[in-house]
Amino acid sequence: MLKHAEAFDDTLEEKRAAPRYISLIRAAKLILPQGEFVCVIRDVSQVGVKIKTFHSLPAIGADARLELQNGERFEVAVIRVEQGEASFAFSQPVEVDRLIREHWAYPKRQLRLSATLAVTLHTPTAEWSGIVSNISQQGARIISDAKLARDQMVRIEAEQLPELRAKVRWRRDGEYGLVFENTFRLAEFAQLAARLQCPELLRSA
Repeated sequence: MLKHAEAFDDTLEEKRAAPRYISLIRAAKLILPQGEFVCVIRDVSQVGVKIKTFHSLPAIGADARLELQNGERFEVAVIRVEQGEASFAFSQPVEVDRLIREHWAYPKRQLRLSATLAVTLHTPTAEWSGIVSNISQQGARIISDAKLARDQMVRIEAEQLPELRAKVRWRRDGEYGLVFENTFRLAEFAQLAARLQCPELLRSA
């Protein structure tokens, strides 16, 4: 790890001519053994990347990956972590243009957080229990025995969530895709990710 970090610093000095994009402002997800943490890519080159964070980060070991909104992942090694930002080296040089443009094999989607969260679904006439399997700024996938129709409005309650209202977008074999009436801002979504996985990160921020 240390050898990799030193090599990265040397490479940065030697490759100032490599393409670098300041203030890229691209949402991404840092995947660590402790969980998935939302961040913003701010500066990228062929050899490394700098991210903005919305809370303290857990200890970062050898197993770290950066995931783009399109699901593409890059293995990274931590260089330094400071208040509100962190720098990483790619395990191998990347095509900067490909990273910037984000090739989409599927229709463009919001950053999704893998989660297992018990919730209660309310309609005017009934309530059901459910499990969130993933969540984004705009909606969630929920597993439930609820009897909900497409376009039906539901209210979602959970200890770790603000009260949410959502519309059923799709249903399939006991799973529902819900779209929130009020979406999360990116900072709110990042802090939600930390609260669900490592709440101590918010206390130490």
